[in-house]
Amino acid sequence: MTDADLLRSLGVDPSQLDPAPPWAPRAGTERLDGSHPCALCGKPARATVGVDTPGQGRRWLDRCMPCLIATTPRGGPRAPLVDTLAVLREAAREAGATVPIRTDES
Repeated sequence: MTDADLLRSLGVDPSQLDPAPPWAPRAGTERLDGSHPCALCGKPARATVGVDTPGQGRRWLDRCMPCLIATTPRGGPRAPLVDTLAVLREAAREAGATVPIRTDES
């Protein structure tokens, strides 16, 4: 996935992101002081990366940890939901626990 594809999938307008230097050592750690908002939810950002945007140049993409985790593409095939639920149910049964399992298949 290209940086432009990532921004498009997140619904982020590159022109709203802060300009970034052409190259930043250590992935822009100087921006991780909590003073920059997450580009998705507005909470203090804890993860940042420079992205190349067409027509805008290099920009900072700041995200809080929940948004970073929720929007990071995972590699490899995903297990079918029915298999994942079966594993969760078996683990709960072995632990003697009652665990409500809710899903959002959207």
